[in-house]
Amino acid sequence: MADTQQIDPKAERKAAKLARQISAFSKAHGGAEGQVAYIGERGARIVLVGEDGGWGDLVAPNTTIAEQAVQKAGITVHESFDGEFAAKVRTGPYEWKRMAGIQIGG
Repeated sequence: MADTQQIDPKAERKAAKLARQISAFSKAHGGAEGQVAYIGERGARIVLVGEDGGWGDLVAPNTTIAEQAVQKAGITVHESFDGEFAAKVRTGPYEWKRMAGIQIGG
């Protein structure tokens, strides 16, 4: 008897929606790379870094859906957010002001 794998239609739709969002980000930023990180009960965070240094993130219900989404979008996925990958991020005045505010209790 063949081993059949159950496909959850809701999970497939969510992965497809995330893949469209990832692809749109990639198109807007001249390409993109990503990293999937488990964030506990909330699911998985997909961190995106564009070729222009722009960055953003999405949250998937779980790591399986996040991994399906990045695969469908066809972006390069890194194991961790460090080294050369992290160095590609370009932060602007908003982020610097926000980080300074956190440090001084703002």
